[in-house]
Amino acid sequence: MNTDHPNNGSPPISRREFLAKSALMAAAMALGPTWASERHAKDISHRLKKGTGAMRMRKLGPLEVSEIGHGCMSISANYGPPAPRQQGIDVIRAAYERGVTFFDTAEVYGPYTNEDLVGEALAPFRDQVVIATKFGFNIEGGGLISRPEHIRKAVEASLKRLRTDRIDLYYQHRVDPSVPIEEVAGTVGDLIRQGKVLHFGLSEASAKTIRRAHAVQPVTAVQTEYSLMETDPERNGVLEACEALGIGFVPWGPLGMGFLTATMNAHGKLDPKTDLRSGFDRFSARNMAANQPIIDQLKRVAVQENATPAQVAIAWLLARKPWIVPIPGTRNMSHLAENLGAASVCLAPSDLREIERAFSGITVHGGRMNAEQMRIVDQAA
Repeated sequence: MNTDHPNNGSPPISRREFLAKSALMAAAMALGPTWASERHAKDISHRLKKGTGAMRMRKLGPLEVSEIGHGCMSISANYGPPAPRQQGIDVIRAAYERGVTFFDTAEVYGPYTNEDLVGEALAPFRDQVVIATKFGFNIEGGGLISRPEHIRKAVEASLKRLRTDRIDLYYQHRVDPSVPIEEVAGTVGDLIRQGKVLHFGLSEASAKTIRRAHAVQPVTAVQTEYSLMETDPERNGVLEACEALGIGFVPWGPLGMGFLTATMNAHGKLDPKTDLRSGFDRFSARNMAANQPIIDQLKRVAVQENATPAQVAIAWLLARKPWIVPIPGTRNMSHLAENLGAASVCLAPSDLREIERAFSGITVHGGRMNAEQMRIVDQAA
């Protein structure tokens, strides 16, 4: 069904495009007077429409995926109560229709329910997508667990929930200090030889651990938080190790766990029962207020680029390296369109230098996670 424009001679647009445009104009209005101009909203909408169904591809090591992936976690867990199941399925399928081929989940999200949701959503086009999932949390007993027998058990359960015969990219979710990484890499290597796993990945691993694992079983991708307000991978050797070894890099939290969308502020309340961020120092009212200069600067750049703050944040990551594939997550259709519209935002070298100069003088207040979460981040020297 098409909606015509009989009075201006413009070509008809589909109902889906019309609804997406309307939602995005509303989103622009919500960002305040600067964003509310009709021309700016129109320019943003045009950028999003340009990227629909025509995503460029990138390489994570030998694995080819869309340049922007979709993080599925927030549909089911950790950033509020679970979304209705059909809503989650619809968003994942809409991402695929817009050109996304890379979908990220984990057994611990839910737990288990996110894998099940992703499996159902992607079943109709399973052979056209790359599914990444993770092992390594002791969901029943607490803590970390990467013993070989547990990995073999975990992969079978994930395969069943995902309704598939192979996992394209299998990450160790957190490095288990009680199990040598060489043993973990060898076990995943066995699963690769059996055809149950196609590629090996690491999440929140140090450069030293990455190198040790890669020597046993080639690592295809490393996943770590990375964004305009969390740049540790640039300083701790992780990006350097990935580049040297030909490993792809997947930033989780590319929008600063939502803060870089410019829709969160010190007056908002996060439910401690359903939202992990409520316990993170960075999301305290005090620190969100202190971090407002980050948003102010991001908005200034976004106005120059006829984009939204979220799009600039994602485009910045895309411009860093050709082997970086961010995975913004959402359960919302208009936010999905906004995220994927970042593929149409081209930051020139001069833009990147300007962003770097502006952000170098801004202090980020508050740690990225709480002490409990940071204790299980591998920081081996």
